[in-house]
Amino acid sequence: MDQEIKIMLVEDNPEDAAFTQRILKLNRLNRDLVLATSGREAMEALERRHKDGNLPNLILLDINLPDISGIDLLTRIKEDMPFCKIPVVILTGSNEDQDIQKSYDLGASSYLVKPISNDALMLVVEKLFRL
Repeated sequence: MDQEIKIMLVEDNPEDAAFTQRILKLNRLNRDLVLATSGREAMEALERRHKDGNLPNLILLDINLPDISGIDLLTRIKEDMPFCKIPVVILTGSNEDQDIQKSYDLGASSYLVKPISNDALMLVVEKLFRL
């Protein structure tokens, strides 16, 4: 993969985070990876990276987070310049229709149910970045 993709992974479950990081490493997408374990930490990292001129160009977001829910974080990201243009892929254990619909209504680019597969995640990344 030649294109440099800066990814923020927002995941509070250490096993899920490690699994997703392995997939990203396998596909050489871990060079510029930021891990946030809560919604608050993710917003702080986004604000910091905006000031540095180094925003991610993909956010992988869990819905179930300990402080700010993934849905609330998605809402904030999509309402807030300069973050609103960043594609957000929901990675979650929920396959509930209302969670899926709400995520898309709020601007999610894709929705993957955990456990995610390498093929599913890479298909989404390839579509988003036309690799």
